Amino acid sequence: MIWFLKKKDTTVAKPMDAERSKKGWFTRLKEQLSQSSEKITKGVTQIFTTRKLDAETLEELEELLISADLGPATAAKLVAGISKERFGKEVSPEEIRKALGEEIEKILAPAEKQLFDKYAKPYVILVCGVNGTGKTTTIGKLGAQFKNEGRKVMMVAGDTFRAAAVEQLKVWADRIKCPVVAAGEGSDAAALVFEAMDRAVAEDIDVLMIDTAGRLQNKTNLMEELAKIMRIIQKKNPDAPHATLLVLDATVGQNAHSQLEQFKQMVNITGLIVTKLDGTAKGGVLVSLVERFGLPVHAIGIGEGMDDLRPFVAEDYAAGLTGLDEIAHRN
Repeated sequence: MIWFLKKKDTTVAKPMDAERSKKGWFTRLKEQLSQSSEKITKGVTQIFTTRKLDAETLEELEELLISADLGPATAAKLVAGISKERFGKEVSPEEIRKALGEEIEKILAPAEKQLFDKYAKPYVILVCGVNGTGKTTTIGKLGAQFKNEGRKVMMVAGDTFRAAAVEQLKVWADRIKCPVVAAGEGSDAAALVFEAMDRAVAEDIDVLMIDTAGRLQNKTNLMEELAKIMRIIQKKNPDAPHATLLVLDATVGQNAHSQLEQFKQMVNITGLIVTKLDGTAKGGVLVSLVERFGLPVHAIGIGEGMDDLRPFVAEDYAAGLTGLDEIAHRN
């Protein structure tokens, strides 16, 4: 997979095992979104068996979409789009699912943006997120994939509040043979970043990935720490960080909105990574996040494997979420 191109990559990532190698990414995505798509598929079938698209069915459809974690505003927008040319007509469940897939893709398409949208060396990526979202693992997976593309990667264990996070990042760094800047539990995260910025330049690093703490229960301290880290980064490079990513766990559903709101108050979030889509029926939350906040979704995670974190492709996600093999307009 190529993270430096906007369009969908056609190269084959290194498979985690023989079974994975037989399956394309879209097939795996569709399988892992099955909990989310099953709710929508069954609901649509129950609502639209030999029925017209009228006010009553539209209300039922809107309630279904809200229950599938698409949120009230997004559900209303989708229903309005579907009813525009079909109101009063008899429709089949398949027609509604296809229409729903097309409307979802319209919302998601602007979020399909490349992670590396400018040239910088080192390219500094600040990664935020509450504890438990898979933030540190995401950094490790991204680092491994960047290395596979021939780029020199350095990691910074900036979540010094949790010893486990530091050790986890060290394990990833050792696994992919990249340097990591780390210190003991309770160390000054900003001081680590200061050291890492200097080392990255001296060691000709292409991508510098900085982990951060995520303890929202103590928001004031976290805000101060992130602000200090940002000052250090920009003192070293006024154009950095070049990307500030928020990692969100899809299993929390609509609570992801409040997490994003809180982090937006602390730092300038430039893009999202949504993880754990394989273990939830709440995959619709990604659509509502894009519709509300308009931020890019740079990657999604659908499993534990290294190649289960991939660049986001709007049409694939829309098809997977609605249980379709493809969106109707595809060739």
